[in-house]
Amino acid sequence: MSAEYALRHLLKASGLSRSTYYYNLKDGPDRYAVVRKRIKAIHAQNKGRYGYRRIVAQLRNEGYAINHKTVYRLMKEDGLKNVRRRCKYRSYKGEVGKTAPNRLKRNFNTKAPNRKWTTDVTQINIGMDKCYLSPILDMYNGEIVSYAISDHPDLKMVMDMLDRAYAKKRTWKRLVLHSDQGWHYQHAIYQKSLKDHKIIQSMSRKGNCLDNAMMENFFGIMKSELLYPNTFRNMDHFKQELRKYIEYYNNDRIKLRLNGMSPVQYRTHNAVLS
Repeated sequence: MSAEYALRHLLKASGLSRSTYYYNLKDGPDRYAVVRKRIKAIHAQNKGRYGYRRIVAQLRNEGYAINHKTVYRLMKEDGLKNVRRRCKYRSYKGEVGKTAPNRLKRNFNTKAPNRKWTTDVTQINIGMDKCYLSPILDMYNGEIVSYAISDHPDLKMVMDMLDRAYAKKRTWKRLVLHSDQGWHYQHAIYQKSLKDHKIIQSMSRKGNCLDNAMMENFFGIMKSELLYPNTFRNMDHFKQELRKYIEYYNNDRIKLRLNGMSPVQYRTHNAVLS
């Protein structure tokens, strides 16, 4: 069609860059054919949840020596994009019990597991149905320690989450569990459970979501990678996929801040070193 139309118009219509067009005019095979195939496989295996930075980390884990700019270009040429994000359930109902001081003060760093945990509740809508996810996240490696999924944002949901965390039989000393000022966390039963297990309670300042940024970040990632890009038959189907996603998030989904390891890989790797 180049005899009839200007090249710039053809490139615009096809979505090709000028450099890609001229590169493909050259004789000889694509020197990135192997790595391009692997990039597509990693992208597909993770259901579009990896952007170019995480794909670079995974490639380097597998022994590929490749520049991040090259991976970005190859993904752009092949139309590979990572899925993206969006709102949240608020459990604050005023002071219905005792609040706790903000002991973390946005210091989310910790050098060992089971020193700083955080929790919150998020609402998920599937059609006309709603469910609520209540997880505990370890700030050390971003691992989901335990969670509860419920059709009602009641106290039982939060207590089930705590009981599942206790059942893991992890050991801790001066463990802080941070939350917002939601009514669940002000409840006497919740606070007694923490005290009985020698867990120090911490709360964000009222209406300040940045005080619990790590939990907010997990919810954003989960919704952008699982909820928004996919279609679910019903709420039961979503809950099934959510459980699979949390398993994937803990064991397989690599994090750049964890040196290209998943949360569980990072915790077990450092436990061996120590």
